[in-house]
Amino acid sequence: MEIHDPRIDPPPDGWTAFRDRLLPPVWDYELLRREACLAKNPPVLAVVRRGTRVVGALSVMVCRGWRSRDFAPIPGAGGRGPRRFRPRWAEVYLPLLSGYPACVFDDDVEPAGRRTAIREFERVLRQYLGAGLLGVVYRAMNPELVPALDGRGRVSREIDPAAVLRNTYATPAEWESALPPEVRRHLHADVATEAAFGRTDLDPHELAVLLNAHRARQDERAWAGGQRSRVGGLHLDTRSPIAPGYLDALVRRPDVLTRTYRDGAGRLLGFNTMIDQESGCAVHHWAALPSAAGGRKGLYVDCYAKCVAHMIAHRRPELTAGRAMLPEKSALGFGTRSLFSVAVPRPVLGR
Repeated sequence: MEIHDPRIDPPPDGWTAFRDRLLPPVWDYELLRREACLAKNPPVLAVVRRGTRVVGALSVMVCRGWRSRDFAPIPGAGGRGPRRFRPRWAEVYLPLLSGYPACVFDDDVEPAGRRTAIREFERVLRQYLGAGLLGVVYRAMNPELVPALDGRGRVSREIDPAAVLRNTYATPAEWESALPPEVRRHLHADVATEAAFGRTDLDPHELAVLLNAHRARQDERAWAGGQRSRVGGLHLDTRSPIAPGYLDALVRRPDVLTRTYRDGAGRLLGFNTMIDQESGCAVHHWAALPSAAGGRKGLYVDCYAKCVAHMIAHRRPELTAGRAMLPEKSALGFGTRSLFSVAVPRPVLGR
């Protein structure tokens, strides 16, 4: 077991091959580096090896507190490294792709091996972070991972599921025909739209402003509706705002399709990033102006329709869409995939 801080450590040997074979692009080491450098709760990467071969990985947010607003100190930067006795906890979590687990193993790692690797990870992390570590929370884990995570003194609970649309359609028209009339009327928006992989024509600051404002409104609605009661016992958001530098690298990737919507004056009305892999597509980031600020009502329906059309045309097995707005996604034909969180207090770490 190795732990790497992307802010100061080089990529682990063999990481690129493992990432390309099993993981979505948010695990790219350069993206992890940018995320960590610009986060209040930066991720570290735990790598599991069998001999010299990488067979597993965990992305781990080191959380300093909900009130922290500044960037986390970088180890070795003018003596401002982490304080080993300062209280903190760790979350095994992908904050920028919440419907996917932040713990992944090769298929040939048997259940007993996974359980052994998890316990070793907890021991190494406890040593790495010091006496201030209060515990670990594994958030948004697939059901098949729970046996390796569960145990005496650990608290496991089912949380809000991920939205999943299985590709059972011959054409996009077949999918559209099953939509309710009130949803179909928002298809084919009459605003200018552009989409391409590896885009270099976008202003990442413009994207970040729109996305962070959209996330803030979404969080406010969730709090007002009591929808944050099933997030594994953590009722406060540990995510950081998404930085322009991160989005700049993301939209340039060849496996990320970015779609933008603009009005006649060129103002950005909305945008989406979609991850495209042979194993499936994911509606990644979505953000839009609210109607009160000049946005277009139901623009997300047009965006989802285009993501579905891509899934069907390229014969991807599924399209996932995160954990928010599940009623709206149900109206678009999405089902759900169960997810669980497991909380492990310090006294039972590694046991």
